[in-house]
Amino acid sequence: MPELDIQVSVEDAGWLEEAVLEALCERVLGAAARYLAENEDQPFPAHPVEVSLLFTGDEDIQEINAEWRGQDKPTNVLSFPAYPIAPGDQPGPMLGDIAIARETVEREAIALEKSFDGHLTHLLVHGFLHLFGYDHMTAEEAEEMEGLETRILASLGLSDPYAGQVPV
Repeated sequence: MPELDIQVSVEDAGWLEEAVLEALCERVLGAAARYLAENEDQPFPAHPVEVSLLFTGDEDIQEINAEWRGQDKPTNVLSFPAYPIAPGDQPGPMLGDIAIARETVEREAIALEKSFDGHLTHLLVHGFLHLFGYDHMTAEEAEEMEGLETRILASLGLSDPYAGQVPV
């Protein structure tokens, strides 16, 4: 089974306690890693792969988004692979970083009529897949990535977050 070394940093007072977020990340990212290894032939090294998660707010993620993506606005999740890899490539010792903004997740969960935890789980899976080289810039990429997200979320007991939507 793939092993992850998950590092969590909470920089916004509105988030759940760090221990609760760590447990959620271990469950969600562990399930995603197992799914990739068992169903997508994703190789993992023998040693644990490090993933860092930053739980922050809109103001901080807007700064990060402006600096690294040239988009001066808040967003729900940002992923920064430590090394560029394509789906199916074996990651190195450091997989990368994921940053998530609480206020955006809250607004989106309400707008989508989903639970906060369910939407957060989806975004964790989405960000994790980006670290493995998955993307959604073309319709074909989006279909592949969204299909993976849906199957991983189903393994966690969650419904298809894209039901009724055209892939983007």
